[in-house]
Amino acid sequence: MTYGKKLREQIAGPGTTPLIGVYDMYSASIAADHYDGMFVSGFGFAASHYGLPDIGFIAWPDMMAFVQRLRGAFPQHHLLVDIDDGYVDPEVACHVVEGLERIGASGVILEDQKRPRRCGHADGKQVLPLHEYLAKLEMVLATRRDLVVVARTDATDEDDILHRAKTLAATDADVVLVDGVRSVEWIRRIRDVVGDKPLLFNQIAGGKSPRISLTELDELGVDVAIYSTPCLFAAHEAMHSALAGLKEADGRLPEVDTTSGIGVKAATRLLERNIARLRSEAQRVSA
Repeated sequence: MTYGKKLREQIAGPGTTPLIGVYDMYSASIAADHYDGMFVSGFGFAASHYGLPDIGFIAWPDMMAFVQRLRGAFPQHHLLVDIDDGYVDPEVACHVVEGLERIGASGVILEDQKRPRRCGHADGKQVLPLHEYLAKLEMVLATRRDLVVVARTDATDEDDILHRAKTLAATDADVVLVDGVRSVEWIRRIRDVVGDKPLLFNQIAGGKSPRISLTELDELGVDVAIYSTPCLFAAHEAMHSALAGLKEADGRLPEVDTTSGIGVKAATRLLERNIARLRSEAQRVSA
C-alpha cells in the first residue's frame, strides 16, 4: 500500500486525524512516540533550518532533503508536507510533488497565496487570482500518482473564503483547508460549502483560530487537524528556561532525575529507537 493511500484511508476513517508539526529529526523522534502522523510545517522548517520567519525563504531542495531523512527514520508514519505556494512556479511545484512522492511523502499542502507569502495566521496575506491557483493545482493533481493533495486557501474576505472553499471542493484535491479560520461558526459554514470533501483545520498556538479538541472537531465534521508548532514552541520555552537557569546557577548543570529526567541516557534511548524502526522495517520488507 502506498503512503498516500494509507493516509487517505486514515482520513476516511472515524474521528479527526491529528498530524503533529515537526521541525527537525529530534522533534520528530519525540512526536513519533506519541502520534502516528507528522506534519512538516513550513513555519517550523523556516525557523529551524534558516532561523527566519515563514515568509517564503524555504528552498525546495532543503525541504525535500528533510522529508527524505524523515521517511528513512519513520517508515510507517504519515508525513504531510507543507510546500507553501509550490515555490512560485507551477512547473517547480510539479517537480517537487514528483520528488516527494518518490521519497515517500504521504501528502502535500498547496496554498493559493501570492508573494510575498506569510504564515497562514499572519496579517497581510494576499491570494492569487483563483484561476491562476486552479491552473497550478490542476497541474499538481495531474502529476501526482497517489499522493494526498490538500488544496489550501488563505482568503480573508468572507465571500471569497466561501467561494474558494466551494470551488476547491469541486476539484480532484483530496482535502480542503481554509487557513486562519476565526470561529467555530466559520468552521460550520466552511464544512457546509465543501460538501462531502474532507476538511482540514490548522491549529497554531497564539494564532487566529480557536483552540478546539479533537472530539469537538470530529463533531464539527473536520477530518484532519494539523498542529503546526507544539514541538517548536515547547522547545523555545524549555530552552529559554534551561539557559536562564544555567546562567543563574553560574554554569552548574542541574541534577538529572535518572528515572524521568532528560540527560544523555534518555536522549540516546530515544534516538536508538530510530535505528530499531529501520531494522524492523528492513526485516518486514525482506520477509
